[in-house]
Amino acid sequence: MEENNPNYQIFVVNSARYLTLTTTKYDRRKKWQALDPKEVRSIIPGSVIEIFAAVGQEMKAGQAILTLDAMKMYTKVEMPFDGVIKSIDVAKGDRVPKNTLLVTIE
Repeated sequence: MEENNPNYQIFVVNSARYLTLTTTKYDRRKKWQALDPKEVRSIIPGSVIEIFAAVGQEMKAGQAILTLDAMKMYTKVEMPFDGVIKSIDVAKGDRVPKNTLLVTIE
């Protein structure tokens, strides 16, 4: 194996180092990013049925922020922790795809 080949990349798996080649598809993939805990995103595609929160409102962990309808199944989106609603990025009746920003928390 030629170690001077610029196409080889070092992979570390469980503290073991491997010298390997990657595909173009792998190189173009979307890189993983940690989620921002202050952003509430949709976990499923659906429609916003009802919004229970308002900008500037203080809410406790577990309180319902809004309700999504996905295939006639209602899903309540709840506050992950105590905080104040900074912005509501959707409106009642909006159709949202998966991973859409719904609410930002301060």
